[in-house]
Amino acid sequence: MFLDSTYLLYMALPLLLGLWAQFRVQGTFRQYTKVRTANGMTGAQVARQILDANGLQGVAVERVGGMLSDHYDPRGKVLRLSEAVYATPSVAAVGVAAHEAGHALQDKLHYSPLRLRSTLVPAVNFGSWLGPIIFMVGFFMSGATGNAIAWFGLLLFGTTALFALVTLPVEFDASKRARQQLAVSGIFSPQEIKGVGQVLDAAALTYVAAAVQAVATMLYYLSLLSRRD
Repeated sequence: MFLDSTYLLYMALPLLLGLWAQFRVQGTFRQYTKVRTANGMTGAQVARQILDANGLQGVAVERVGGMLSDHYDPRGKVLRLSEAVYATPSVAAVGVAAHEAGHALQDKLHYSPLRLRSTLVPAVNFGSWLGPIIFMVGFFMSGATGNAIAWFGLLLFGTTALFALVTLPVEFDASKRARQQLAVSGIFSPQEIKGVGQVLDAAALTYVAAAVQAVATMLYYLSLLSRRD
């Protein structure tokens, strides 16, 4: 990364947005972790109920280590919940578990943005770290060869930005499905569902921040190439 005034111009807002998003999601999660569900259902039980109600008995619900490491694995058909979500009867746990169950519903319905995001994962794992390296190598080389290498590195890193942008509709849709499933179930009060909504809205900020940061980085690299030309 080239630390100059232009870099700060492009990245200051995305970095501040990212910090705010992390602060918001952690604070909201902590707040609603303290609010117990009236029916005593844990995150794992809520996920299992949503999956079973939608004919997804074959999708397993498992514990996973880490904080807010919850995710759905479309290849293994496994919904993994962190300890704070899996065994906790809280509004926060219900929101996270229902959201991840929403991804399982997307998978069942062959939701195209989810499939595209899954397809991009190998390219992102490769391009997120190698792309900037190749870009810098090309940037410091002279002539057409250097330009070509720099553009190749930029395109590799571009998969990260594309992944972040595709993630937005995937995550927003999963949260929408979570709210719908909880409302239809009739086992949570309107106040509890409102709390779930606040947890999901806070989490959505992190995905928006990631997308803004990835796009801003792409624009910064492009500005470097234009100044060089």
